[in-house]
Amino acid sequence: MGQAIGQILPAAVAVAISPLPIIAVILMLFTPRARTNGPAFVVGWVLGLVVVGIVVLLVAGAADIATNQSSRAGSIIKLVLGLVLLRLAVRQWRGRPHAGEEGSLPKWMHAIDRFTPVKALGLGAVLGGLNPKNFVLAVAAATTLAQAGLSAGEDTLVWAIFVAIGTATVAAPVGYYLIGGDSAKGELEELRTWLGHNNATVMAVLLVVIGAKLIGDGITGLSS
Repeated sequence: MGQAIGQILPAAVAVAISPLPIIAVILMLFTPRARTNGPAFVVGWVLGLVVVGIVVLLVAGAADIATNQSSRAGSIIKLVLGLVLLRLAVRQWRGRPHAGEEGSLPKWMHAIDRFTPVKALGLGAVLGGLNPKNFVLAVAAATTLAQAGLSAGEDTLVWAIFVAIGTATVAAPVGYYLIGGDSAKGELEELRTWLGHNNATVMAVLLVVIGAKLIGDGITGLSS
């Protein structure tokens, strides 16, 4: 089990480093419904990651991906996902703001101040489990876990660790605000500004690193 945790750890950290969702949750903390929408977003984020993990593990279990023959299929999946991440990295890099420019944010962020807790939960679920970067990383991590051939209880524990790590950075601003209240807004605003300007660069570098790792893992699996 320890080996499986080590193998999914990079993907979990990559999920955690998600500038746009962090910006979104910080913006929610500047709205009148901060104390309900912030936690609702985090819950939705967790649910999104949990659902993706359950679906992939169930499909992998039905395909018996832990066997030698099916393990090659898992390696092919990693190789393809790595190439997808590299493609996303190129798109992020090309869309980065140049010196002196402000990073552009999605239009839906301008409506966050009107969100209800249900909408905040739904947004968290979509960004947590279905945005392209997180979805690819979660599928890759769950595939790696399925290949380890662990028991159901061990799979649950390892995936819980994955979700906890992947959630840390969106939960931290909410916890900081709930403890610090309005006095925490200044530092959160500085973080939001920095992430908004550097989002594309951070994501491009991250996707290249993780994409290269998945490609390497896939090639290793196919050549063994």
